[in-house]
Amino acid sequence: MTIMRATTSRLEEDALGTRLIPDDIAYGIQTVRAIENFSISGRTIADIEGFVPAVIQIKKAAAIANRRAGELDQAISAAIENAATEQLRWISRADYPVDIYHGGGGTAANMNVNEVLANLASEILTGRRGSDPVHPNTHVNMAQSTNDVIPSAMKMAICDELASLRQALDQLVEALLEKERLFADVVKLARTCLQDALPITFGQQFSGYRAAFQRQSSDLKALEQACLGLPLGATAVGTGFGASADYRAFVFEELQASTGKAYHQEENLFDALQNADHWMGVSACLKAIAITLSKLSSDLRLMSSGPRAGLGEMALPAVQPGSSIMPGKVNPVMPEMMMQVAFRVIGNDATVTRAAEGELDLNVWESIILEALSESIRLMRRAIPLFISGCVSGVEVNAERGLADAYGSLALSTILAAIYGYLAASAVAKHAARHDISISQAAISCGLLNDQDAIRLFSDVSAFADAGRADALIADSRKAMAPMTGGSAAGQ
Repeated sequence: MTIMRATTSRLEEDALGTRLIPDDIAYGIQTVRAIENFSISGRTIADIEGFVPAVIQIKKAAAIANRRAGELDQAISAAIENAATEQLRWISRADYPVDIYHGGGGTAANMNVNEVLANLASEILTGRRGSDPVHPNTHVNMAQSTNDVIPSAMKMAICDELASLRQALDQLVEALLEKERLFADVVKLARTCLQDALPITFGQQFSGYRAAFQRQSSDLKALEQACLGLPLGATAVGTGFGASADYRAFVFEELQASTGKAYHQEENLFDALQNADHWMGVSACLKAIAITLSKLSSDLRLMSSGPRAGLGEMALPAVQPGSSIMPGKVNPVMPEMMMQVAFRVIGNDATVTRAAEGELDLNVWESIILEALSESIRLMRRAIPLFISGCVSGVEVNAERGLADAYGSLALSTILAAIYGYLAASAVAKHAARHDISISQAAISCGLLNDQDAIRLFSDVSAFADAGRADALIADSRKAMAPMTGGSAAGQ
């Protein structure tokens, strides 16, 4: 036999009418309407990491600031503060069911938090949830508007997420730096336009990857600082209507005290509400990181291709079988995972770009901007450590293959061009290609070098990866030629 438990309800009212709300539900009537209107994606505002906590922190700071300004009753302020503190300990997804895809510039999200805190604060004061004695608009939303709360909470949430992504990126920098040091003296062939070029070392190649991510980590740090400027106090349209000067000062003092971060009011509140180019800058940085991750991943796939019929100059860790039909096949699955993440981030950037346009006095597309940015950060923050442990840290290079490819490059003729002129070097390169021999052999065959000169120039191709050593070789060869030519060969 099933026992039916009686559920008590409360009557809540908004501008459109009244609704009976079960007492075991923390939110209120406007959230119920949002659920009915916007159940679209299955992702709610609680799924955006740090967002609901940021809104709650604002509400807590606002309640204290309004009390300090003499605008809010001390008991109500304390109840809101206590409710917010309790919520910050543990956020229940069930309490914040508003779909991230909702209209109104975030009004439903703001009211969802207002209602939860108002009902919990009322329960603290009276033992029962409801619109009295704490009202979501009158008390919890005092001196605020959705239009300044939501973009402020966005900046607070994204600031924390950017810091987490930067930590992951710094781990990748360290992993690449380790490879840079390990392979500092291992020669390989560089490739431009997918064609053979001059020799470099694997260490030099990895230094290029490392430097890019190091630079992007610095960019993230700068964006974190930019996120500390909040439009809080702007209220509806940037005039600050309804927010006293005392409140505007106190609310930032309280936020700074509770978070330990130097949050401050943005210089121009009209700009802050109207324009979303800040988010385009954040998205552009995320896209740059994603593209660099994709480029690194693509390079690793190419350099590890084969192993017998590809470049085969490095080996990636084998983390899973690569085929359901071909035994022994191992695929570069970690770089491929990383590239798919990058594709998604690039797509999210297009969403942010379109949503950043806005119109007139408020950008109302902040919900989708927040979702796109948060997803991009979340995906890369989670993928990068896996990419490090499952791929980058275990990269091994084929030193023998790299050296053989470097010795066989027709681009070694570049040093002959520096000494004997471009036309002479070009003739040697063509001869080497036609007869499938090395540049060293071709230079001897063409009569440009004797055996001793060829050994001096080509016996150690690692010199080609060191500008100082290469310059010394060229200078010595020009000096040796001077008595025979009556002058320097540099001008030939």
